[in-house]
Amino acid sequence: MPVYRLPDEHVFPPPDEAEEDGLLAVGGDLDPDRLLIAYSQGIFPWPHRGWPMLWFSPDPRMVLPVSELRLQRSLRQTIRKQRFEIRLDTDFRGVMQGCKDVPRAGQPGTWITRGMIKAYTELHKLGFAHSAEAWLEGELVGGLYGLSLGRAFFGESMFAREDDASKVAFATLVRQLRLWQFDFVDAQVHTRHLERFGARLIPRAEFLGLLKTALKHPARRGPWKLEISPLDALA
Repeated sequence: MPVYRLPDEHVFPPPDEAEEDGLLAVGGDLDPDRLLIAYSQGIFPWPHRGWPMLWFSPDPRMVLPVSELRLQRSLRQTIRKQRFEIRLDTDFRGVMQGCKDVPRAGQPGTWITRGMIKAYTELHKLGFAHSAEAWLEGELVGGLYGLSLGRAFFGESMFAREDDASKVAFATLVRQLRLWQFDFVDAQVHTRHLERFGARLIPRAEFLGLLKTALKHPARRGPWKLEISPLDALA
C-alpha cells in the first residue's frame, strides 16, 4: 500500500489503505479542524522525531467498551481508601505536561511535542479534549487526557507520580462515561496496562462500525464535571 502525503486541504485517504503497521499518511499539520476530521474517521497523529507528521489507523484496534471495565483487586482496595481527589477538566495542560515529562519504562522519550500540547489545548478550549485528574494534598499527581466525539472517547496518554493515581482517574472517568451513555474508549494500540482494564483488540472494520454508530450522537462539549465519586467505579 502507498503511504499518502496529505495536501493542504483537511482530507484523508480511506483508513483501510493503511500500511500493515497502521501508517496511513504523512504531512499536514495539527490544526484543530484537521484533528477532528481525523478522529472522526478513525485516524490519529503519532509524531516521530525527525519525520513529518505521521497519521495512523491500526488494524486491529484496542477498544474498551465502557460497560466492560474490569478492576483488579489491588486497585479496588486503593479506590476504597479514597486517597485521591478526582477531577475533570481543571488542569488539562498540566495533565498533558505530566504525560510528556514523566518517564515510562521501556520508552526512551516522548511523542508529545510542544505542537501536540498547543493543538490539544486548543481542542480543550473548544470543548472536545478532556482530562481526568488525580489530586493529592492540592497537587496534581496523575491523570489522562483524550478527545471526545459523539459517544466515543479517544484516550491519548496517562501519567502518574503516585502509585495508582492514573488508574483511579481512568476507572472513575470510564464510570462517568458509562453514566453519560458513551459506547467505548479507544485505546488505539495494544498495551498490557489497558488490557487489565478489559480493553481488547478488534478488527479495524469493526472499530469503524462502532465509531460510525457513536458519531450519530452529538459531542458532549466541555468543560466536563464529575457527577460521581471514585467509589462509584467499584459498582
